[in-house]
Amino acid sequence: MIEIPKKEPSAHPRVTEDETRHANRAWWDLDADEYQDEHGAFLGDVDFVWCPERLREADARLLGDVRGKRVLEVGAGAAAGARWLNRQGAHVVAQDLSAGMLKHARDAATRSRVRVPLVQSDALALPFRDDAFDIVCTAFGAIPFVADSAAAMREVARVLRPGGSWVFSVTHPMRWVFWDEPDESGLLARNSYFDRSPYVERDDRGRVSYLEQHRTVGDRIRELVAAGFVLRDLIEPEWPEGHEETWGQWSPLRGRLFPGTAIFVSDLPAR
Repeated sequence: MIEIPKKEPSAHPRVTEDETRHANRAWWDLDADEYQDEHGAFLGDVDFVWCPERLREADARLLGDVRGKRVLEVGAGAAAGARWLNRQGAHVVAQDLSAGMLKHARDAATRSRVRVPLVQSDALALPFRDDAFDIVCTAFGAIPFVADSAAAMREVARVLRPGGSWVFSVTHPMRWVFWDEPDESGLLARNSYFDRSPYVERDDRGRVSYLEQHRTVGDRIRELVAAGFVLRDLIEPEWPEGHEETWGQWSPLRGRLFPGTAIFVSDLPAR
């Protein structure tokens, strides 16, 4: 799961898929150490946390019984979720674009003594055969960062067996309306929910250094349906009582007023 530093839509919306891929790989390679220093304790070495609202797979069971199942975690980061799934008896592969994040996955595997195969690849070109997995999942990985997320859905459908499940969490699309500030300034609607222009950061030379895509709830559902999935549930985790930790834009103040995370639970129909 990742933290999104979005503030407001970009004035430079035209970005190619190659620029997107290069920027996201470079960003997470450079940010991996700082990210783990800040959030590693929250995420744990062997745990599956769906979102900053602290919803855990151990409680939610959105993936069902994973014992003996072949599972792919896309955009796995340091792969804490993949290691937790391994502990539950699943046969897991953890995929991520960033070598920096996968280094932390190896370090955490050494600490926890729970090892899963790690694969560095693009989510738009997963290096797996058709029908390879029973479950594909991600907590804030990959989907918000590719320009063609509909193609990513199709790629997930390709590697998922008929009857398998695809479950992913993203920043709740309505959060696009607000700047990403955890205090009162983050309660003022400033952006159009219907503006699909990406948020883009550029370096001094004008090169893309970070990019995040926005899609509406309807867009996400249409992407899933077009890829052949059936939406089973849409989870909007509520901010839990007693949870006072701030994570980037997620805070008790905002979390108690409107959702910060959307979790899409879908299935690929059996043939």
